[in-house]
Amino acid sequence: MRRKLVAGNWKMHGNHSANAELLAGIVAARPFVCDVAVCVPFPYLSETAVALAGSDIRWGAQDCSVHEQGAYTGEVSAGMLHEFGCRYVIVGHSERRAYHAEGDQLVADKAKVALARGVTPIVCVGETLAQREAGETDAVVKRQLSAVIHTLGHCVGEMVVAYEPVWAIGTGRTATPEQAQAVHALLRAQLHAATPHADVMPILYGGSVKPDNAATLFAQADIDGGLIGGASLKAADFVAICRSAG
Repeated sequence: MRRKLVAGNWKMHGNHSANAELLAGIVAARPFVCDVAVCVPFPYLSETAVALAGSDIRWGAQDCSVHEQGAYTGEVSAGMLHEFGCRYVIVGHSERRAYHAEGDQLVADKAKVALARGVTPIVCVGETLAQREAGETDAVVKRQLSAVIHTLGHCVGEMVVAYEPVWAIGTGRTATPEQAQAVHALLRAQLHAATPHADVMPILYGGSVKPDNAATLFAQADIDGGLIGGASLKAADFVAICRSAG
């Protein structure tokens, strides 16, 4: 049986006082029956590490450079993230793909660099509303995942996959449990063809997950938790979602 994972993606939110209150609320709610993580903005990695030290809650970042080091102003390497104790790094989020023109191969290369530095990549895939309405969902997510599979090779089983339909991120719209499960099953089948570890790999759902819909989504056979955006910024909501993964 796969252990579920709920990871918060704070995006570009936070400040010292709000972070302290949020992290304290999450720590106070332990224990959880699922794995829990928060992926925070780079400047807050140090204080997050201190706040979560000694707990079983993991932390991570929201992106990393494809480069190990060098003259890349503004970039942060996977090695740097590892030094800050990051367990996870999100790569290929739809906002990075859309706003920073990150293509499938760049996302795959970032996942490879992260794994090489001991940081688990949470690889995001997902279709836009136009692609879904055109019947292209399966082709889009398979193409996105295929690049990562081919780049990681035998290390494929070490990543986490997150299906985030772009049309459901921050819109209040959520894929139905049946819609989400159909894509998760497709991704699981694709992973089965690539690695013997597909049955134990977490595939998360992200896209307006809330306390009132989390349990139904997480009950689906191939949905192994969530990558949570807005609801991860309120301790009570995030904790309720984590409880739903039980």
